[in-house]
Amino acid sequence: MVLPAGYGFRAPTLDDLDAVADVLIADDPGEIEQSILGAGFVKEEWNRGDFNLATDAWIVLDSAGTVVGYAHAMLGERGVVRSWGAVHPTHRARGIGSSLLNKIEERARELLAELPSGRFRHSINATDHAAAALLQTRGLRPVRHFWYMRINLAESIEPGPAPEGIEIIGLKPSDDLIAIHTVLQGAFAADWGYHPEPFDLWAEEAVSSPSHDPTLWLVASDNGQPVGALTAHIDGNRGWVTEVGVLPTHRGRGIAAHLLRRSFATFAHRHLHDAMLNVDSENPTGALALYERAGMQIAWRWDLWERSISPA
Repeated sequence: MVLPAGYGFRAPTLDDLDAVADVLIADDPGEIEQSILGAGFVKEEWNRGDFNLATDAWIVLDSAGTVVGYAHAMLGERGVVRSWGAVHPTHRARGIGSSLLNKIEERARELLAELPSGRFRHSINATDHAAAALLQTRGLRPVRHFWYMRINLAESIEPGPAPEGIEIIGLKPSDDLIAIHTVLQGAFAADWGYHPEPFDLWAEEAVSSPSHDPTLWLVASDNGQPVGALTAHIDGNRGWVTEVGVLPTHRGRGIAAHLLRRSFATFAHRHLHDAMLNVDSENPTGALALYERAGMQIAWRWDLWERSISPA
């Protein structure tokens, strides 16, 4: 399917950041004050790994030159292409979404060209039934449900003492990056879809992120040995817990809960409105219950759809 008359494709540039964010915000269910998908979210996506804005993303322009659609595709772990996109609500049901999906699938085959086969994963709002129907016609099926969870920071948060025998410290010299990487790999090893990432690539992406703020990162140690870690960043008036994990040997001692409270307290001290994180609804470590006990509630749901894809 090609674009309908009056619309055109082109690759986005950095100057299109706010216009793309406006499309995503219009697509947001709008259940909370500040949109989850804004310019900060887009900037983080554009800053990932080998992502190339000129070849891996597309915007759709209407006859007035206004951005009304956006999509991108990028390599995740080996053999997996991740994609996502949105069409402004006032321009839907015209074939724009199908045309963007064509672009995504074409690029996915190019990214997987050196492999005999691969997997194609696409993310959509859980309430976007039209998008779900479109993906079904392309042979995709839902494989995972994720939730954005939120806590309001209107009131100050007291983290309390660390668990007995555990020391919580901030990020220090670069050696701590290695410790954090090691802890997070061990903590997430059993998670669905998790793949080990070499330290150099992980560190480069984390440190080069436009929102990187090492003063928000935390390390939990037992007798000097790192056993838990939390990474975080700020986007606008919101704090984000990017990753929080504890080694299996030290779970059940309240370490993750304390890391969260410390992080929320820091966000509140900086006068942020709320804090959020993303969680797999079927996380095997009990993360969902942990976040609920910490005072977080589900703010938005999104689904991951998948099918195999051949580069041919």
